[in-house]
Amino acid sequence: MGEVKNEVEVKMECAGKGSRSPCGGPATRRCHRCRAVAYCSVGHQVSHWSVHRGECSRLEQQMKRVDVLKDFPFTFGQETAEIQFQETRCSFLIRKGIHRVGMWTWECSCGQSDISFDNSRYFQFSMLINCWNLPSELCPCKEPSTSLQQCLTTWKDYCQWRCIPFYSPAALLLHWPLTVYWAVQLSIRERLLPQVGEKLRIHYLGPEKELLQLAVFGELQALFPGVKVHIDLIGPAIPNHRNGEQIDLCSYPQCCNIDCQCKHSFENCRDGKMTSQSPPVTLLLHAGCYHDFYKLAQDFPPQIIIAPNAGVAAYTTWLPTLKLIKEIKVPAIFSDYCEEASHLATRCISSWIGTALKFPIQLNPFRQPFPIEDSALCLPCYSNCFLFGF
Repeated sequence: MGEVKNEVEVKMECAGKGSRSPCGGPATRRCHRCRAVAYCSVGHQVSHWSVHRGECSRLEQQMKRVDVLKDFPFTFGQETAEIQFQETRCSFLIRKGIHRVGMWTWECSCGQSDISFDNSRYFQFSMLINCWNLPSELCPCKEPSTSLQQCLTTWKDYCQWRCIPFYSPAALLLHWPLTVYWAVQLSIRERLLPQVGEKLRIHYLGPEKELLQLAVFGELQALFPGVKVHIDLIGPAIPNHRNGEQIDLCSYPQCCNIDCQCKHSFENCRDGKMTSQSPPVTLLLHAGCYHDFYKLAQDFPPQIIIAPNAGVAAYTTWLPTLKLIKEIKVPAIFSDYCEEASHLATRCISSWIGTALKFPIQLNPFRQPFPIEDSALCLPCYSNCFLFGF
């Protein structure tokens, strides 16, 4: 396996952190076999071997797939491939002119540090954001010029259909609705979900950052034309004072062009002049864990459950939720940031509820095309990177 470029510049946590002795400095000493973990000292590397020996070979294989994970059609792909070594998300967004602006505010660490989901002012502000802050030629601000003729399978397919150039950063937000779209397509392909009819009900578990980017889900009206999409967003990050709130998305997020057609569509939506009797996309917020909403799951069962960046192995609160999902017998698709997190999650699912996967771990073609910063491992991490489910 080849060397990872500039690996000494990657900030990593010591894998032996928490040992009997405190860390003696930065974690710059890599495991020579997998190159995925680092240590602050020889002592911590030796003491951690009893843990690492069981995962080393697996991590080594995952590291060999780095190039596959960062293979995107975007021309800014070369930039993002180097971000983790040379730049931050902030500098990238600054160069694109969208740093801490509208929905982009929560795409960098400095923007996130100012935000609390319990802060009603910020959360209410996020409900009003309906703008890409990009020129019309860089974002999907209105109806597609052509109807969707076949299933989209890559970012290239999507961008060509929506006439979005590969240098547009819009995909950094569009991965949310595109992941929903792909999860539905997977369920149809596996015959766990029939072809989508006039209505599509989704239970969306554990939303966090996307709660402050909800307008982007308006793209679902293009991805599922003629379908009334209802999404119940359920998670502890939703503030209690927003529990039960309904958000109707009847237009696409606007571009920054003053004379664009999208402004008229937005005005018609705001004034209630829609051509249909109900909005094409409806979001309903529920504060709490999914197993707290047993009645919702039983009385209003979804056609599919989607849990983005779930972290199943990291949170024991998933156990009662997984049991409920198994009970209502609905296809459930999970995503996570890296292959290792997905592997650990599938082990937990099998162990906790004894259910075999219907959807083996697979790469999400619509993962966010920007690496996650400050990962504990050197494994390539992207939002909504891998999918799996049952």
